[in-house]
Amino acid sequence: MMSIKDFLSNDHRKCDEHFANMESKASESLSNAKEATQSFIDETEKHFQMEERVMFLEFETKTGMTQGPTAMMRQEHAQMRSLMAQLLEAIDADNSDKFFGLSETLMILMQQHNMKEEQMLYPMAQQHLSAESDRVVEMMGSLVVE
Repeated sequence: MMSIKDFLSNDHRKCDEHFANMESKASESLSNAKEATQSFIDETEKHFQMEERVMFLEFETKTGMTQGPTAMMRQEHAQMRSLMAQLLEAIDADNSDKFFGLSETLMILMQQHNMKEEQMLYPMAQQHLSAESDRVVEMMGSLVVE
């Protein structure tokens, strides 16, 4: 079975591909980007929920750290959720300047966020949850998004 770090890092790449597709569609025509934008949002939301509902909870239970890195990641998830909602609003308003400004902000935030997770949080989680790693990955992989 794949490690927690590898599983979630690979999922970051999948979300990045959806982001790139969204920007590509938007550069052709903002009105044609809604479906790709929603697909990116759906994939990213699934990733957030795998972390928040499974990995973060398992990590916090095991370590007792509830106000540490997972709290910061949840705050950043909330910021990204807000930006993603604003992307859809920009499409509905046919405002490409706003859309691309938001997507640039979101891209920078995602890159910084993913780096913190991949270089710090995921290795910590893998270390603390090594005995439960297969179970945690299986739970994340079978998660139904709410």
